[in-house]
Amino acid sequence: MSACSKSSTQVRGKPVMGATSSVPHATRPIANGRSEPLIHIRDLIYKTAGIFQANNKLQLLERHCNKRMKALGVSTLRDYYGCLTVDPIRQAEMASLLNEITVGETFFFRNRPQLDAIRKIVLPTIIDAKLKTSQSPVRIWCAGCSTGEEAFTLSMMLLDETQETLKGYGAEIIATDLNDGAIAHAKAGCYGDRSTRTLEPHFRNKYFNISGDKLQVKPEVQANVSFSRLNLLDDSRMLLAKGMDLILCCNVLIYFDATSKKRVIQHFYRNLLPHGYLLLGRSESLFGISEDFRLVHMPSATAYVKSGRDKADSPRQP
Repeated sequence: MSACSKSSTQVRGKPVMGATSSVPHATRPIANGRSEPLIHIRDLIYKTAGIFQANNKLQLLERHCNKRMKALGVSTLRDYYGCLTVDPIRQAEMASLLNEITVGETFFFRNRPQLDAIRKIVLPTIIDAKLKTSQSPVRIWCAGCSTGEEAFTLSMMLLDETQETLKGYGAEIIATDLNDGAIAHAKAGCYGDRSTRTLEPHFRNKYFNISGDKLQVKPEVQANVSFSRLNLLDDSRMLLAKGMDLILCCNVLIYFDATSKKRVIQHFYRNLLPHGYLLLGRSESLFGISEDFRLVHMPSATAYVKSGRDKADSPRQP
């Protein structure tokens, strides 16, 4: 008998935890036969993490489920749904399934125009504000940090800019992701050719050690960054991320529907300092999502600031 087949017989055909009621009816296909447990799994994922699998993604979701079913020795989607909804393994198994779903590809210095804007405009503007309020250090949140390349890129940039731009202010980078495996990779700080393919010689030589056929991030780069698992829809934990100068949430909101986006953005608004910035991915926008932020244009990128912020305090140009 599989690890959860005994428990799953207690919930056959029953949506648990009210998951299906959270999903927009217009996007939910009619559940019947073999597809019914898959729909329940899709809805449970949405309720747990805000990630919605559209109808045209259900086949991909089924492949993710099949991989986990094989690991558990479960033969049907209905039994696997039981694994996700009945103790003792439901929380651990949901985390494992989310790890399968949220695997993303990233690399160092991925969005150079955005990084240039941070270095030349965003950081100097933040420091100007901090000089008036004596707040320290500079606090940056990488929300959806994947395997850590973005956070370590920022750490290297800050180490290079410490004397000239930061005017003696320290820096603290909080990096979070839903994927346990990604966080473990980030904490190890060891990367292969795919992640390091765009590294300039300056950063490669100054901030990495060679470790076999990989590059190991040096301790001084790791010291500025703390990694932890975080579900962006976990209201209680999101309330703890206060006092941020800069929030980066790049290529994460694309996985959420409008309702989940609004919920996450409201948390960002509460956690961002009045002079702070919110940066998203190239294809992401808050249009129709939030009026609490307004878009600001910089020479190489765009960002969001709080709508009530005085335009005199907008980004200074280099």
